Amino acid sequence: MTAVTLLAFAGLCLLLSVTPGPDTFLVLRISLQNAGAGLAAAFGSALASLVWAVLVGVGLAAVLEDSAEVFRWLKIAGGLYLLYLGISSLIRARRTTPDATAGHAPRRSHTRRAGFGAGGLSTLLNPKVGLFYLAVVPQFIPQSGNTLDTAMVLGAIESAIGFLYLAAVSIAAAKAMAWLQRPRVSSWLERGSSGIIAALGLGVLASSTSS
Repeated sequence: MTAVTLLAFAGLCLLLSVTPGPDTFLVLRISLQNAGAGLAAAFGSALASLVWAVLVGVGLAAVLEDSAEVFRWLKIAGGLYLLYLGISSLIRARRTTPDATAGHAPRRSHTRRAGFGAGGLSTLLNPKVGLFYLAVVPQFIPQSGNTLDTAMVLGAIESAIGFLYLAAVSIAAAKAMAWLQRPRVSSWLERGSSGIIAALGLGVLASSTSS
């Protein structure tokens, strides 16, 4: 692969990262509770991207591409997980109402391990990431080259760009924490981001059942 090819692929990865999706909203929501857990979620998402690269490298992408039914069930699984994340967050937000006498929103428990797991699982079940690896990555793998090695290089590029973007989202949320932790603002952001995640899950389910 030439430098121009790698730059073109990096540009596509950047476009994928900055397009608002489940991973972005998930990291944002977790970062509003715990900045460290938000960074852990970003790292988990980045490692999960490498898993997709491995799947492409060993040839599983061809199996999924040939079987529309398998990919449809992958989309359904991802949609159900996003719907679960959104609904559970909405329920938790309603139960933990801000304490008006304290003057700040209550801190909710979200460990780094939980953030890492949520970020990784969200990316593994994210059809957008899967479709990117299934449709785009193979186009950059030369026929005469080592498929697994090339896929891992491309996956490392996508993973690094995705992590840097999600880490920036997490840090930005943490920097604005003083304003975001105002009871009314924190409550609306928590419910808003959770509602968006749930809506994304419903959209994925609707597209998979109609296809």
